[in-house]
Amino acid sequence: MTVDLGLPGRRPDEHPLDLTVLYRGPLASCDYDCPYCPFAKRRDSPEQLRADRAALERFTGWAAAQHGDTLSVLFTPWGEGLVRSWYRRALVELSRLAHVRRVAIQTNLSCRTDWLADADTDAVALWVTYHPGQVPIERFLARIRELTALGVRHSVGVVGEPAHLDAARRLREALPDTTYLWVNAADGRSYDDTEAAAWTALDPLFGWSREPHPSGGRPCRTGESVISVDGDGTVRRCHFVRPPLGNLYDGSYRAHLAPRPCPLPVCDCHIGYVHLESLPLYDVFAGGVLERIPHGW
Repeated sequence: MTVDLGLPGRRPDEHPLDLTVLYRGPLASCDYDCPYCPFAKRRDSPEQLRADRAALERFTGWAAAQHGDTLSVLFTPWGEGLVRSWYRRALVELSRLAHVRRVAIQTNLSCRTDWLADADTDAVALWVTYHPGQVPIERFLARIRELTALGVRHSVGVVGEPAHLDAARRLREALPDTTYLWVNAADGRSYDDTEAAAWTALDPLFGWSREPHPSGGRPCRTGESVISVDGDGTVRRCHFVRPPLGNLYDGSYRAHLAPRPCPLPVCDCHIGYVHLESLPLYDVFAGGVLERIPHGW
């Protein structure tokens, strides 16, 4: 279990929270070189890796101390987290805490999977992205089969680049029907109806990703029941709205949690717009919001 680092939990005079936390530490290195990603094949120095590990262990210690709250945690690293032992350990430790409802991570699944046997499969989940050209599809599918054998909840997806369509079709054909295959619209790309239909044939929910969603002035759960946290503990309402709400480790963020409209004109990332109250996606993904699994899939 996580070592007690002396971090504060909930004070007796504070109301318990049911909080979703999106954590993104300083890690920015990845073992893939996808041409559409600015972090492809980026290398963190040993000092940067040590800083990322210390930040993550501090966060895990904080989460373990929040006995009076209910937490759901999604790790959204810029780089690939699961090739680092401290991310694997964090998922296992957090999954085994009674007050953590779900702990998930976005990953390319290039790591081994045997460590997941130590996790609580009722709580742990993976949001897995397949990157054609970076890994042979047979190797990727073998890893997915390992997740299935371990009983680990997971979704699988691809970026909707035109060059990926054939590989995505092959992937959908090879995956069991019980595995949801999502498609993310490529950044800055517009899809005509023919292109959109091809992707929708693979992911019936592609329409939610196809165009940015108007968000300005609309209610959003971020800043109230959903927060973003960086490696220093700075709390923001989400990854895309920069003004801070306080700090996680001194508890100052709690006084600033409140309903508030989105200040940005549009939201074009799933981890952002899924929390918009003007969209029905909490019903669409009920029970699987963090790992991107539709309800009843």
